[in-house]
Amino acid sequence: MAKKRPIVALIYDFDGTLSPGNMQEFGFIQAIGNDIAEFWAKNKKLSEDNDASGILTYMNLMIQAARSKGISLRRESFRKFGEKVELFDGVREWFTLINDYGKSIGLEIKHYINSSGLKEMIEGTSIAKEFENIYASSFLYDVDGIAYWPAVAIDYTGKTQFLFKINKGIREVSDTKKINRYIPEKDRFIPFERMIYFGDGDTDIPCMKVIKEHGGHSIAVYTKGNSDKKATALQLIKDNRVNFVCPADYCAGKEINMVVKRILDKIKADYEFQRLLDWHHNKARK
Repeated sequence: MAKKRPIVALIYDFDGTLSPGNMQEFGFIQAIGNDIAEFWAKNKKLSEDNDASGILTYMNLMIQAARSKGISLRRESFRKFGEKVELFDGVREWFTLINDYGKSIGLEIKHYINSSGLKEMIEGTSIAKEFENIYASSFLYDVDGIAYWPAVAIDYTGKTQFLFKINKGIREVSDTKKINRYIPEKDRFIPFERMIYFGDGDTDIPCMKVIKEHGGHSIAVYTKGNSDKKATALQLIKDNRVNFVCPADYCAGKEINMVVKRILDKIKADYEFQRLLDWHHNKARK
């Protein structure tokens, strides 16, 4: 019987982390006749005027604007917009590279999305099949399959709940029982120290800090050539909120590729060291 490999979770924000922009900017905003700046300015005003969540207001704007322009709001339509979403260099190949490296050192890698963006659009991207689960905002659909109301709206603090779902092996967003059930640390599906979180900005800070403080590793990424994004990422490491800062280039041999491999090496070494300690303690009890 093959030896069971320890599982490692790689958890990604989406917009600005795997993609160079907000997913609505790759077709949807243009389809409703807005430019990018106009759409987000409307959202900011709607949020501030009503002291409302910016996630809920952007979802409301999408529904209202699409209806006024006669644009389909079916799940399949969102997925078609998702097909147009651009990805950073190397993202498509990244998963195979990291999975293969993990396997070569005796680890099983699982990938997760934890995003304030839309699950339906992420499901339309070419990389959707790579993820064990996609935790993201989503819509409710009526009997005709038309989106009419938010089902899930995930803001920056809301993202942290999904770290604990991954930790306990819970897939369902709706679960409120298993997530609160006591499970000893040693029996949890993926311990925090075997998690790596990738994010690019303010909405990721709580998750980055939770992962880091629980013994895992957080990586702040930034768009190459964007001085503002780089400054934001560097501030996160100055504030001790992340472990590493890397350009969002996921190609083989690039900085983030090398950093993640070294983290995986450390995770495997720590795992084997703990097994050795446990073996000696158990020996002493006999």
